[in-house]
Amino acid sequence: MIMYGIPNCDTVKKARVWLTDKGIDFTFHDYKKSGVPEDALKSWVAEHGWEVVLNRAGTTFKKLPDEAKAGLTAEKAIALMTEQPSMIKRPILDLGDKRLVGFKPDIYAEAFSR
Repeated sequence: MIMYGIPNCDTVKKARVWLTDKGIDFTFHDYKKSGVPEDALKSWVAEHGWEVVLNRAGTTFKKLPDEAKAGLTAEKAIALMTEQPSMIKRPILDLGDKRLVGFKPDIYAEAFSR
């Protein structure tokens, strides 16, 4: 299991604490330092849609020029997120058979109750 995110993000910190408190082992992938494999990013977008994976509420996205934000498509969103991984919603938890985007304790609890 791999958690993709940025270590100083508050939401990522909460998710990491939740997993650790439950004794769930995971590997952390800092995509600011290590980047994000393009095939992984494409699979996340295919699974959840670029609208979910792209963090449009973050300052990195908001600072983009209007023309960069206009006419977004999956391909354009993937290019933006590849170039600036801070635009990826955090965290993304890869469970192998599916991915969880963002952190909500109840969704994590449901995923691990099986």
